[in-house]
Amino acid sequence: MKIKLPDSNGKLSDYQLQGTPIAPTPIAKDASRVVFSAAHVVSDPFTANDPTGPSVLDWEQTMAFRHHLDGLGLGIAEAMDTAQRGMGLDWPGALELIKRTKSELPDALVFNGCGTDQLDPADARSLDDVKRAYLEQVEAIQSVGGRLILMASRALASVAQSPEDYIKIYSDVLAACDQPVILHWLGEMFDPSLAGYWGAESFDDTMAVALQVIEQNTAKVDGIKISLLDASKEVDMRRRLPEGVRMYSGDDFNYPELIAGDDQGFSHALLGIFDPLAVAVGKAMAHLDQGDVDGFRAVLDPTVPLSRLIFRAPTQFYKTGVVFLAWLNGHQNHFVMLGGAQSMRPLPYFVECFKLADQCGLLANPDLAVRRMSKLLEMYGVE
Repeated sequence: MKIKLPDSNGKLSDYQLQGTPIAPTPIAKDASRVVFSAAHVVSDPFTANDPTGPSVLDWEQTMAFRHHLDGLGLGIAEAMDTAQRGMGLDWPGALELIKRTKSELPDALVFNGCGTDQLDPADARSLDDVKRAYLEQVEAIQSVGGRLILMASRALASVAQSPEDYIKIYSDVLAACDQPVILHWLGEMFDPSLAGYWGAESFDDTMAVALQVIEQNTAKVDGIKISLLDASKEVDMRRRLPEGVRMYSGDDFNYPELIAGDDQGFSHALLGIFDPLAVAVGKAMAHLDQGDVDGFRAVLDPTVPLSRLIFRAPTQFYKTGVVFLAWLNGHQNHFVMLGGAQSMRPLPYFVECFKLADQCGLLANPDLAVRRMSKLLEMYGVE
């Protein structure tokens, strides 16, 4: 099957599809790793709201994708940054999403993003303001039986003056959590407003603050996800975690090696890239569960160039690539995102995503993918 694709100068040439679609393989219930996909949302393209207005979701397609992930045995990290949380999806919309997922998938493995995004950082005047915002979300999510991912707070980053401020807020909020939570350390490449998070300057000092929070609240911490796109930093911190506290890889550049691990341990996974890679993850985990690390790497290593493209700088716009692949694969019938975010990447990016997804076997229905890619090209004036 062929499609004419433009290069970065607009010159068209034939591209021959070459990949074999990966057959869906559910992850075993007793798998050797806990694997979450941070799931995207599907916007309602018929809403009358301007992009700056309240988010409106297509609930049928949004929930169908969660059933897809659950059917493949992946846990769902709900209402996270992959769902455009705080970047199109506001707190009321996030809470409705959390409630619907709990109602429709009551037995699924789901942890839910809990933050302070109802509090504009510009309006935060004190640590108490941040604490109240966190506790409002803690109470709302726990009231429907939801487990928590304690997300980094832009408001806390704006008012905290020292590492001690972070330690106090996290300790106070963790005290209100009724089950162990996953902490989320999101690097500034994902959200520039989080620069300087944890109140220290060097990585070693910053990691020491996060470890102090965990060590002082071990009973309340299931694990920590770090999203720094640096394998050595994740491994360093992983080796220092208290016994029983999991490291969840958030490294969308180096996930195969981090999940495979070494003779001193391994990372579990909570990844935005596992949204479009869901079918490959199950196949890879089947190898890993049998002790076949080479087979695991043979499935996931070829996906890394695609992931690195999707998450290239400016990294916060990775959601555009995730939703683009969901559209190509028929998980939604349009390519319109909250806040118009479908426009946040250029055409050559989409062309390269298409090629790499094909080569990895991640185009589930090549005929459909070609038709939809052709429609996108027409919109850009490609005849």
